[in-house]
Amino acid sequence: MDVRVPNLGENAESGVVVAVLVSVGDEIAAEDIIAELENEKAVAPVPAPATGTVTAVHIAEGDDVSVGDLLITLATDDDETPAPPEPADATQPSPMPAPTSATAQPPPMPASAQTSEFGPPASPSLRRAAREFGIELSRVAGSGRGGRITTEDVRNYVQALQQAAFAPRPAEAAPPPAQAPTPAVDFSQWGPIRREPMTTLRKTVARRLSESWHAAPHVTQFDEADITDLMALRSAHKAAYEEREARLTVTPFIMKVVATALGEYPIFNASLDESTNEIVFKDYIHIGIAVDTEVGLIVPVIRDVDRKSMLELSRELEDIAERTRSRRVSPAELQGGTFTISNQGGIGGGAFTPILNRPELAILGIGRGGYKALVVDGEIVPRMTMPLCLSYDHRLIDGGDAARFIVTLVKDLEAFDEALLAIGEDEADGTPAG
Repeated sequence: MDVRVPNLGENAESGVVVAVLVSVGDEIAAEDIIAELENEKAVAPVPAPATGTVTAVHIAEGDDVSVGDLLITLATDDDETPAPPEPADATQPSPMPAPTSATAQPPPMPASAQTSEFGPPASPSLRRAAREFGIELSRVAGSGRGGRITTEDVRNYVQALQQAAFAPRPAEAAPPPAQAPTPAVDFSQWGPIRREPMTTLRKTVARRLSESWHAAPHVTQFDEADITDLMALRSAHKAAYEEREARLTVTPFIMKVVATALGEYPIFNASLDESTNEIVFKDYIHIGIAVDTEVGLIVPVIRDVDRKSMLELSRELEDIAERTRSRRVSPAELQGGTFTISNQGGIGGGAFTPILNRPELAILGIGRGGYKALVVDGEIVPRMTMPLCLSYDHRLIDGGDAARFIVTLVKDLEAFDEALLAIGEDEADGTPAG
């Protein structure tokens, strides 16, 4: 049995092998983990599909692999294991001759691609190009090792389609010119240098942020909230939360007021379906929390924030942040967000302009809080303030909406409802969530 790279998740077709957990001769059981793959921003385990003996390992740590690539070969005792398809014989259709009329059909689908549950093996760049040009790779016969599809295979397939149509397809309008790449520079001419390859995560972050910046017109709205009273509430309830194994930080307060504001201004919780020019309003509030890790920024998602207590949010936030930093967050926990919060207060720095986490329409940046002299009831007094930075997609959100949204955040932070900090009877036993 050949064990191949399974589907890695939505829009994910490749990964990097970070651990190989089996060797030739190992006896393994079904669902045993045979390897770990770094996919986009998560490390995903690959389970064995059956019980047997490992007869060959085809990967090593650091290898780039795609969906359908061979991982290991497994010898099983299952007599029902289907035999591999027999080679083509004279009774099978011969290669398509050159068509003589416009009624000729496209090339037949290769049998190997038809029966593969992982789809045809091909590089991520070739898959992406095929999607952009509407080419069904399952109809392309691969000439590479193990049936892997090459650029030449796709070129031959397209030429066959053109022949089948009896005439070349009409030329399509040329796409707008892309931004010219930065010219190569020999930096060593000015002094010693060193080079490091970009990690898979850094490539993903760079690609997504570039796409977001160029696809959506960003506007950032700035304000600041007086959190003096909020910090007093935090101090008053901090010990009770710690007794129940929860850290009461500022972030759960922000999550709660953001969830309330999203319910009041649903456009900030929506997305744009560009294929239909429709606005998708979501009846759920799942908030992404940007986590600073050693390998880059990762945004896990906490679901149903509007339905959870402050104690639940505190526990879940600490748990998912820790698992994210250790790269043990699952791919599913990185998807489905409706709004993102990027809190840099623990690191330092003031206001900044966060970039949208598409397909979300807005993101809230939080700067470091500090004391300022403010006029309160006619007197100058020291108060702790916190910068708020709201970036939004100006295609669907107007400046007036953004101003009202951030004013609501300020109001709710400055007059945070202490009743939300109460610990319910079902939470009083101190059992951590999850």
